Amino acid sequence: MEFIELMGNISLASIILFIAGMIFIIIELYQPGFGVFGGLGIICLATCIILTAQTVMQGIILTAIFIVIVVILLLVFLLLVAKRRLPKKLILEESTSAELGFSGTEDMKHLLGKNGTVVSVCRPSGNVDFDGVKHDVVSRGEYIPKGTTIEVIEVEGGRVVVRAIETSH
Repeated sequence: MEFIELMGNISLASIILFIAGMIFIIIELYQPGFGVFGGLGIICLATCIILTAQTVMQGIILTAIFIVIVVILLLVFLLLVAKRRLPKKLILEESTSAELGFSGTEDMKHLLGKNGTVVSVCRPSGNVDFDGVKHDVVSRGEYIPKGTTIEVIEVEGGRVVVRAIETSH
């Protein structure tokens, strides 16, 4: 009974808001960004519910219908993702592999075996000066005071491991 009364309450403004809301949500699916279009879609759909529903039960029914429609749109979008039928600008075509020259971190292998001076205390991490260039380093757990000469003993990606050099006076 509520559903039949609800259908009688639908006005031209409600239909326009519903269509605009769905269009905004579809735009958000295909043109991801800050959620502006999705937010506008939700506002249009909420306004449509407020204008159309005259009772709380009608509002709940409309909300349920809209949620089902949005879920169906999302499933269609996911199906298109699975079949790789999305617009070209939504898909990263090129690989970002090391063979093509891409790297997530700077390669610090050139520091291996190099000596430097501790600029800030290593406990176990700190800063070391290598010929005027400062780098973040770590020790193997030991405390290395400021001013100590160190040697790079291991480099793994951006992680530089050092040890204090024994100096004879």
